[in-house]
Amino acid sequence: MSMQVKQAANVVELLEFFAKRQRPATLAEISEELGWPRSSTFNLIGTLAEKGYLYEPRARGGYYPSPRWSSIVRAISEAEPLPEAAIQLVAEVAADTGETTAIGAPAGISAIFIHVVESTHSIRYFAKIGHKLPIHATSTGRAILAQYSPAERQSIYRKISFEKYGETTPTSIDAVEAELRRSAERGWHQSNADYSPDLVGVALPLPIHGKRHSVVVAGPMFRCSARVPQIADTLKRAVARFAGDLDLRY
Repeated sequence: MSMQVKQAANVVELLEFFAKRQRPATLAEISEELGWPRSSTFNLIGTLAEKGYLYEPRARGGYYPSPRWSSIVRAISEAEPLPEAAIQLVAEVAADTGETTAIGAPAGISAIFIHVVESTHSIRYFAKIGHKLPIHATSTGRAILAQYSPAERQSIYRKISFEKYGETTPTSIDAVEAELRRSAERGWHQSNADYSPDLVGVALPLPIHGKRHSVVVAGPMFRCSARVPQIADTLKRAVARFAGDLDLRY
């Protein structure tokens, strides 16, 4: 890992640390908790504080992220928000199926969740906004891949290592392309422990304003395997109902 990439990773790790801790921390506490050298911790904290991203609520009481983070994130999200219809679609599908429902977007060779409503079942698919999945090995990702041209997909495939996550993981270009053809014939994208053990996923393309997204319902195999056609039908009806509001362009 290069120094620049490591520094970026450290900033993310620091934010996650504060999100979990939810109170100020001293340099020593940050260094000890994250396992960073004191000098590196001092340099990073000093830089972020100088730029206004960290502050000391009380003198010598430790550092804490400033509201500048939230103002930047709000500005970014307001510049390209998900339409309210997409939020409503996910909420309705989650309520109708009882399973975790999410919208995925492309992120290189991955798909990333940009909106999630988790199931209320105690045994469920735990998914959070920002969670990344291999684009070729999940129903979420393949519903996005299907929106690319063959040439665009080949460009993505060349960057994938095709790791075998489970017995059903497609581990070659031909295997992924065959699954995309089966999905087109079937009418939905499906995964059966392709990436996550004992997890079923059912997804559809969701090209909101022509931008590649997918919507997925995922849950444990013991509860969802026999319900796949029913879940797919629920997804299809919901997508059709909101198609006009989302300006879906296939």
